[in-house]
Amino acid sequence: MSTTTDNSNNKAPKFPEQVTGMYILAEALRRVGIKDVYGLVGIPVTEAAYAMQKVGLNYYGFRFEQQAGMAAATHGYLTKTPGVLLTVSSLGMMNGLTATANATVNCYPMIQISGASDPDMVDMDLGTYEQLDQLNTARPLVKFALRCSHAKDIPAAVARAYRAAVSGRPGGVYIDMSTPALAEIMDASEVENLYFTPVDPASAVAPTQQAVDRAVEILTSAKHPAILLGKGAAYAQVDDKIKTLVETYKIPYLSMSMAKGLMPDAGPYSALSCRSTIMQQADAVMVIGARINWMLSFGKGKWNPDVKFIQLDIEPREMDRNVPVAAPVVGDMSLSLDMILEGLKGKTMSADSAWLVSLQAESKAKNAKFAQRLTEASAAKPMNHWTALSVIKPILESNPDVILVNEGANTLDDTRDSVDMSLPRHRIDCASWSIMGMGMGSSIGAAVATGKKVVAVEGDSAFGFSGMDFATICRYKLPVTVLVFNNGGIYNGIGVNPSGGDAPAPTTLDINAQYNLIGEAFGADGYRVETTDELRDALTKALASGRPSLIDVQLGADSGKESGHIGYLNPAPLIEYTV
Repeated sequence: MSTTTDNSNNKAPKFPEQVTGMYILAEALRRVGIKDVYGLVGIPVTEAAYAMQKVGLNYYGFRFEQQAGMAAATHGYLTKTPGVLLTVSSLGMMNGLTATANATVNCYPMIQISGASDPDMVDMDLGTYEQLDQLNTARPLVKFALRCSHAKDIPAAVARAYRAAVSGRPGGVYIDMSTPALAEIMDASEVENLYFTPVDPASAVAPTQQAVDRAVEILTSAKHPAILLGKGAAYAQVDDKIKTLVETYKIPYLSMSMAKGLMPDAGPYSALSCRSTIMQQADAVMVIGARINWMLSFGKGKWNPDVKFIQLDIEPREMDRNVPVAAPVVGDMSLSLDMILEGLKGKTMSADSAWLVSLQAESKAKNAKFAQRLTEASAAKPMNHWTALSVIKPILESNPDVILVNEGANTLDDTRDSVDMSLPRHRIDCASWSIMGMGMGSSIGAAVATGKKVVAVEGDSAFGFSGMDFATICRYKLPVTVLVFNNGGIYNGIGVNPSGGDAPAPTTLDINAQYNLIGEAFGADGYRVETTDELRDALTKALASGRPSLIDVQLGADSGKESGHIGYLNPAPLIEYTV
């Protein structure tokens, strides 16, 4: 055995005959098919990032670990392969863990690899450098966690992490990459025998025929059927099968936020503006890749008490979470839809013909009312959210292959309701946890994973969480345009300090901030716009250029309202437009 375990600083590997754990990590990632890594380096992982570049991986260096993690998570969602995050130890690890936990909740395949102190010293509480029990900190928050204490463990850890991230319900995986493992020197010939590529890491498991038959019976017997599409359906990339189901059997559909575009928002069977009617009147709802959680009123209250849910999901624990599911279909999404479509052949739908007609009429009326709202808002001075969106909506809809990243409070809600999507996986937002602070990271991940242009529509508060990583967009010359809706505050800029003092109110930011100058500081095209004509010109130029661009969209300080769940702070909206 020629492995060397003396890792003192005066020892160096005799490359290429010998390699360190850092090189082994890079090569192990390459051999399982990873091409891109997002991270922020420092002790003890700096050389690992150089090794990644040496073996041909693309390494994207960020200014904040959380944003690197958001990029990795978005990469995983869009590609069905794990996005990889590399961080330093202790607080760097925990900064990244925010994104990995979010990836786990939202079912995005992702692997976080964090440098870590010697576990023997951590376990003995010796007060070593950046001492933290990272493995046990991560375990409750991720799908799977493991530690590499020796360099020989690294190839297997990477392969196992890959399988865990993509198999079953996808999620975030954490690898505690200890300093001894990274620094250890091994003979390259010995390491060569340790590499392997996992076979069939996301093995598809079919639902039972009985489950499919039950679902088909409920769907075909319904008088008022509907389909509800979630981001799990978008992730599964079963677009053609969902299209066949909807169009062959003429079933109206609702799309959750990140499923918008899976079927066209403006399609003939879209009931996007009829959410309340679907909830109140549908007697059978096929939920495809969505969770019956807070965003769907937990399947109770506003819903028809006699509705029967058909739920397609890979995770059996998702069934009956908040309401009994009449027809659970547990299995791979593609196989489940294949079996359901086969089971529907030759069957006659019992749906009331007036059901679809009434939904189409309601959609037409509500959409016209919504269009009128945008038209009326277009003349407002200063601009408000709707004024800006009256310009942004037609530009984005005429460029459907642009990926839209969206976060904020009113900025999130109003943009989601305004901009129709016509292609799947072209809308990325803050998803199930509805957290702020994913904008720049997700924009970078989307641009890298797809090579497409990205437009991020951000509230000024939301942009503050991730704005420094606009520098990363510029450094890698990514085709990302960021619009910051600047109303000077969280929700709006008219908050008042109740004490009467001079200090700003808790929700007050700065209405006079010029976010465009942040873009210019890093070499991007910067625009500050106050009118619809200026906004139209700036966004058109930015998209055409394909360069990093930052547009400060100046709104009135009174634009926006508290958008949480405190009833008396939130008057009923003019139109209940979407989910």
